[in-house]
Amino acid sequence: MEKMEENNHEENNVKRPKGGMITMPFIFSNEVCEKLAVVGFNANMISYLTTQLHMPLTKAANTLTNFGGTASLTPLLGAFIADAYAGRFWTLTVASIIYQIGMTSLTLSAILPQFRPPPCKGEQVCQQATSGQLAILYGSLLLGALGSGGIRPCVVAFGADQFDETDPKQSTKTWKYFNWYYFVMGVSILVAVTVLVYIQDNIGWGLGLGIPTVAMFLSIIAFVIGYPLYRHMDPAGSPFTRLLQVSVAAFKKRKLAMVSDPKLLYRNEELDTSISLGGRLVHTKQMTFLDKAAIVTEEDFVKSSQAPNLWRLNTVHRVEELKSVIRMGPIWAAGILLITAYAQQSTFSLQQAKTMDRHLTKSFEIPAGSMSVFTMVSMLSTIALYDRFLVRIARRFTGLDRGITFLHRMGIGFMISILATLVAGFVEVKRKQAALAHGLQDKAKSTIPISVFWLVPQYSLHGIAEAFMAIGHLEFFYDQSPESMRSTATALFWTSISVGNYVSTLLVSLVHKFSAGPDESNWLPDNNLNKGKLEYFYWLLTGMQVVNLLYYICCAKLYTYKPIQVHSKDNESEEDGVELANASKV
Repeated sequence: MEKMEENNHEENNVKRPKGGMITMPFIFSNEVCEKLAVVGFNANMISYLTTQLHMPLTKAANTLTNFGGTASLTPLLGAFIADAYAGRFWTLTVASIIYQIGMTSLTLSAILPQFRPPPCKGEQVCQQATSGQLAILYGSLLLGALGSGGIRPCVVAFGADQFDETDPKQSTKTWKYFNWYYFVMGVSILVAVTVLVYIQDNIGWGLGLGIPTVAMFLSIIAFVIGYPLYRHMDPAGSPFTRLLQVSVAAFKKRKLAMVSDPKLLYRNEELDTSISLGGRLVHTKQMTFLDKAAIVTEEDFVKSSQAPNLWRLNTVHRVEELKSVIRMGPIWAAGILLITAYAQQSTFSLQQAKTMDRHLTKSFEIPAGSMSVFTMVSMLSTIALYDRFLVRIARRFTGLDRGITFLHRMGIGFMISILATLVAGFVEVKRKQAALAHGLQDKAKSTIPISVFWLVPQYSLHGIAEAFMAIGHLEFFYDQSPESMRSTATALFWTSISVGNYVSTLLVSLVHKFSAGPDESNWLPDNNLNKGKLEYFYWLLTGMQVVNLLYYICCAKLYTYKPIQVHSKDNESEEDGVELANASKV
């Protein structure tokens, strides 16, 4: 009888496994509100600065550039804090609160008249914002950048952490999570660039900023309430310190001869317990010069109960962490140029749209900035079709649960992006022919009688490319990074976007400078797009992307997947129980 009561007591104390799909609403709510706030404000930010704070256009543009640059760097800081000290949950929570404070102060500045200059009166010169009013703006933007820095790298990794990779029932859900994460993010961006921008322009900035501010507050509460349901990965110390320790140790021992048998390299499972969360990384034959950091010398001798001097001796697992990060570098670099091509939608494609007939009816005209809706719709449609149909079809041919590898998925995205810029060039030729036929080549501000829907193919192709490339890139960073530095690796995804935009700025500046002719002609003219050679610029991007695709194919062919040895007491040799993450080769 007592034994039965003990069994019943044990059964009552059995807790449901943490993590899984039940946690997704709590996590996605945080991401949706962050994107609503960021995109809803950024999409119309130039209007707020010029119409509400009366900033000159150049000063407003510089403010946007500075804010964008800061926001693109902070994810590295947030990822470092999460991986090294605070963990992803607490980093997300604190970052969301910081972001909330920034959004609240920004909303108050839009509501309270004393926080912005008075409205312009007639033709009178508008009064610019005072230094105090600008301080509130800059402080709000800085808090927003710091908050985004903690949210962006952690929300992706934290969501993926909810699925146990060692459990066959949950491992297949990880790649589905990335699809639906990007889908949810896309929906929130779509709402931001349509509903919120409309409210800001037609109803008021107080309501337009207040809605995402309130939504962010509610999402923080929901996210914290989900705490008992989450799987939590403990921080494993500074990943940058470990990488530096391996580099220093390998440099100090660079003159040592390599050991004949890799099994003689230093291993210490107890030392690596906190950083080998999903299993130990096993030795690979690439970059063997780094293996010297794991060669044991007489000077390195330590008792079994003592930890070695990690600036002189490191374990095989720690050496392989550095190798994994280095191996990801070329694939990371390949994604930059796609972002460069994608960035043209908000610049030159937007300028094309402004010169074209945007009327749906006689009284309703599509805003040029709303053309990005076609990108978002095509991206969301592709994600849904991919998850529901394409994966099942591909699975029959490849035998993979995810249909195709993330490297294949990225390659498809590269090819579609090439097609997008190629098509954009031919559409520009068509647009200029229409301008010439109607005698409007010299009239920069005149509407050319050609439908803006000619631009839909290039916008849509960019959306399809993003559905393949961006999600594949995100999967790649999470899957192939060492388990203890996944937030840091996910931050690299956002860094590639930042670098891609900077490369776009550099490329446009160079083309504008070197394509200038003695007759003041230019591929990318400042005033009249009709007199430029924008199609040449698009085709230049196409050629660069073709070269980039060939580079990517070489990198993918040579890439070695991260080898993991699942923790097992029965494994007596390194070869036993070894699993290659995503073992199918490209």
